[in-house]
Amino acid sequence: MTALKAHEVNRFLARPDIREGVFLAYGPDTGLVRETAQRLAATLAGQGGDVVVLEGSELEAEPGRLAVEAKTDSLFGGRPVVRVRSAGKALTVILSELAAAPEGAAVVVEAGNLPPRDPLRALVEAGRFGRALPCYPDSDETLTRLIAETFAQAGIAAAPEVATALRETLGNDREITRRELEKLVLYAADSKRLTEADIVLLCADNAALAIDDIADAAGTGRADRLDEALSRALALAINPQQILTLTMLHFAGLRRWRADVDSGRSVRDVLDNARPKPHFSRRAALEQQLRLWSDVALAAATGRLHAATAESRRRPALAETILRRTLLALSQMAAER
Repeated sequence: MTALKAHEVNRFLARPDIREGVFLAYGPDTGLVRETAQRLAATLAGQGGDVVVLEGSELEAEPGRLAVEAKTDSLFGGRPVVRVRSAGKALTVILSELAAAPEGAAVVVEAGNLPPRDPLRALVEAGRFGRALPCYPDSDETLTRLIAETFAQAGIAAAPEVATALRETLGNDREITRRELEKLVLYAADSKRLTEADIVLLCADNAALAIDDIADAAGTGRADRLDEALSRALALAINPQQILTLTMLHFAGLRRWRADVDSGRSVRDVLDNARPKPHFSRRAALEQQLRLWSDVALAAATGRLHAATAESRRRPALAETILRRTLLALSQMAAER
């Protein structure tokens, strides 16, 4: 068996025992899955090496492309590392060939929370040239270590109660945790100190961050990011009706800002003077949305979300289906603009 334990993953990422074959990062923590795959791909590629990123949906439509990319030498010599995002069991057949005889090829695959009998997980765990890397939400121990390492690298002195306060708000998703820690590092760039009061002031809850990601992905037409953000929010047990309602408020807010833009103000000026002021990490996405969506389109989107919210209340058993269908339609509207 070549399935690693969760506590063995970091050691493997630092020094992989094989450098060819199929490597599977999977688990309920979407952010940690992505981070693990990214780190491993960079390690396998080495300095100056190539990493080719493909989407699982692309390969399901054109499965032969994976073998071509994995076994074609790069322009700078050597084989590129292929990273496959959002992979499903449909790729098991083509991956089985690479797991049996990689011939120098390395494929890093990202997947969700796979059960032990899932064909993709079973293939990698059983293969000589396969390694399965489970990615579970941070424990208090791993989260404390991540907090300490992040602040130490930035030269920030944190009060003892800071780690405790952060553990109460972070840990469900590694990507959100990283984002919040980066925000704190930036905040303390000059003072090099953090207190519990700073944490209370700056750290929003995971639910709010996840819903912001959903709204921005739908509004910018990024269907891939939308699917990931929805899965993350639902894994956090956020109610689909709540997501619909807050996304509707997001589009209503865009419409108010759009009216200011249509009156002659610049997009930048509108966002600079918005209250409450959007977080800097969302600035580019919000600017893009204000340029993509007209008032008429925003009115249609808001109306569609209002109708979907009402339908989800009438048919709660279908709330998640209604949510995904509605937001995907909005994402497609944005992509076509």
